[in-house]
Amino acid sequence: MISRYFHNIIATFVMQKLDMENTLHIEATLEQAIELGLRADEFEMIKEILGRTPNFTETAIYSVMWSEHCSYKNSILWLKTLPKDGPHMLIKAGEENAGLVDIGGGLGCVFKIESHNHPSALEPYQGAATGVGGINRDIFTMGARPIAQLNSLRFGNIQEARTMWLVKGVVKGIGDYGNAFGIPIVGGEVFFDESYNTNPLVNAFSAGIIDTKKIISATAKGPGNPVFIVGSATGKDGIAGAAFASKDITEDSANDLPSVQVGDPFMEKLLLEATMELATTNAIVGMQDMGAAGITCSTCEMSAAGNVGMEINLDLVPTRQENMLPYEILLSESQERMLVVVRKGEEETVKAIFDKWDLHAAEIGKVTDTGRIRYYMHDQLVGDVPAESLVLGGGAPQYKRDYSEPAYYNEYKKFDIDTIEQPQNIKELAFKMLALPNIASKKWIYEQYDSMVGARTMTTNRPSDAGVVFINGTEKGLSLTVDCNSRFVNADPEVGTMIAVAEAARNIVCSGGIPSAITNCLNFGNPYNPESYWQFVGAIKGMSAACIKFSTPVTGGNVSFYNQSVINGKEVPVFPTPTIGMIGIVPNKDNVMTLDFKGKGDLIFLIGEYHNDISSSEYLATYLGVKASPAPYFDLDKEFDMQATVQLLIKEKLVNAVHDVSDGGLYVTLVEMSLPGNLGFDIVTDSEIRVDAFLFGEGQGRVVATVTEDDEDAFIEFMLTQNVNMTLLGHVTKGKMQIDEEHFGFIAEAKEIYNNALGNILENKN
Repeated sequence: MISRYFHNIIATFVMQKLDMENTLHIEATLEQAIELGLRADEFEMIKEILGRTPNFTETAIYSVMWSEHCSYKNSILWLKTLPKDGPHMLIKAGEENAGLVDIGGGLGCVFKIESHNHPSALEPYQGAATGVGGINRDIFTMGARPIAQLNSLRFGNIQEARTMWLVKGVVKGIGDYGNAFGIPIVGGEVFFDESYNTNPLVNAFSAGIIDTKKIISATAKGPGNPVFIVGSATGKDGIAGAAFASKDITEDSANDLPSVQVGDPFMEKLLLEATMELATTNAIVGMQDMGAAGITCSTCEMSAAGNVGMEINLDLVPTRQENMLPYEILLSESQERMLVVVRKGEEETVKAIFDKWDLHAAEIGKVTDTGRIRYYMHDQLVGDVPAESLVLGGGAPQYKRDYSEPAYYNEYKKFDIDTIEQPQNIKELAFKMLALPNIASKKWIYEQYDSMVGARTMTTNRPSDAGVVFINGTEKGLSLTVDCNSRFVNADPEVGTMIAVAEAARNIVCSGGIPSAITNCLNFGNPYNPESYWQFVGAIKGMSAACIKFSTPVTGGNVSFYNQSVINGKEVPVFPTPTIGMIGIVPNKDNVMTLDFKGKGDLIFLIGEYHNDISSSEYLATYLGVKASPAPYFDLDKEFDMQATVQLLIKEKLVNAVHDVSDGGLYVTLVEMSLPGNLGFDIVTDSEIRVDAFLFGEGQGRVVATVTEDDEDAFIEFMLTQNVNMTLLGHVTKGKMQIDEEHFGFIAEAKEIYNNALGNILENKN
């Protein structure tokens, strides 16, 4: 609707033969403002800011800059409560394009996660591909070279044709763009639930390494300094994409296809190399990626950050189509573009570098001391706005919405495990669990990604709970993960989000890393819905508590509201999904820990506590179909203590395989540890715990570790000094799976099911 409306209103202007000379004097109407996504009271605010009624172009500018996607107007007040200080922080949330943490030796890690949900719902290939491109630009715009990517994906019922189409398009888009760009995809997660049937979630994460003395700021300074647009030409793709991302997906959303950008990974690769070369010169004052809202966002945010203004000549912008109108140039979200403020006198340096890489480098304006952004077209003023009035944390509106606890929350808490009959055939159940889409291997997906390009990845052949990459020139590694069990968050937003942070930290620890900091991608429903907003508020509270406990400050991220469908006039939100992207430092690459069993006879220990709990587990929700239950057991203090113990065990080399107990419970954990080496396990369950809870419950705070017989005494002696529970489960076998002396088959049988279940569905082989 928005993109179509833009074109309709301009067509009306053309039909009325309104010439460019009068553009600034054509007042926008309230009806137009509302159609563009502004509220009536916001339109009045704009008139007060400008001291007059804005013209259509200015109204369009405010509509995208004050959209939820750009301004965070319904979330910023709560986001400000998140912890932002930590021992490694160099750049805090909101200060630059991405967060930056110190990793020692004069190096830093720049990392961020963002959503591309709405574009992917309409055009999954380009929606996902441009999400990958955009997040990588956020990294290298700061002067960091990307070294690793991850993604977090949510889809609807995998049996539905549209879901299969979305999965295939998104995965191919991520793979094609990421592989061509040349940055390895080292991890991720995929989750299926009917709540995502119409509105999938596509969250892209990237991390890069930077010399902390060579950070490029997204700040404009120095009146008189020239302003350049570099990279690709500007086209009509992606117009009003930010506004499109700030509304519901409806039956009419197909009309918004012009709001989906089109990416070119080879152009982005050239832009990366040109930027890296430019970063070695003294020519840059500031630089920012041209993502949401395009030229509008970059010019306003960079100016506001430096308390300056700009004069921009839109007719100097390289375009792909002739006769593009001012609003089209300003709001285009064409990919692979950046705005650069250049030190006066260094113009030829910039032009020479981008000419070498066969990219545009056009001088389109200059920095001023006015604090205003003035846009010109053919020497006529078409827009005149104060930069500060448009940006997040500045003049953009900030709202604290009403929220209320939904009725289902207390209904879920009434769940009683004793109402669930214990299964009769555990072996049959175990094999069926391995075939569930949320449990089965995502091999069909990740095999389409290049995880080895760049020769840094350490966890491809021997998997770990987190992706680990080398940091060249050092003995260190970088551990990275993305995590969120959205079923837990739906059951209890505060506890579920604490679990998401804790699981991310647990994955970092199990890989041999030390948790450092997080970025988040907060995917929720309509913020004007009090129950959806209650979920958002609970998630923020839970995230804060867990991040403080683990000393992992929030470096920034993304808020994505309006993830829902309007079906027969009723809003149906997705599961609340606060995706956590976390990085950790592996002090020495020799301490990288993998999850695979190493040898027959090794002892299998559980570190942490058992609980008679199947709440919100895959077993209960998917296999048994019981949707109403609370979040699983979780104790933040015990979780922290357990992780601290595991860190020490890995450091002292007392364990040789570590894997956390998560989706699918202990049984799935043991199978996943068996698969890489084609080994097996022989364990005994606890007679005081229901067997289904013991094997398939997803209570938190547990890790499985293996110990050689030679290290058994030292391991037990160490554990007796810790205030953490340990249980000897059994031992590693040559390939046989045995539980309570019952033969569960061989790992080869489990492997066949686990590795092929998802692919069989997607390739219609079932």
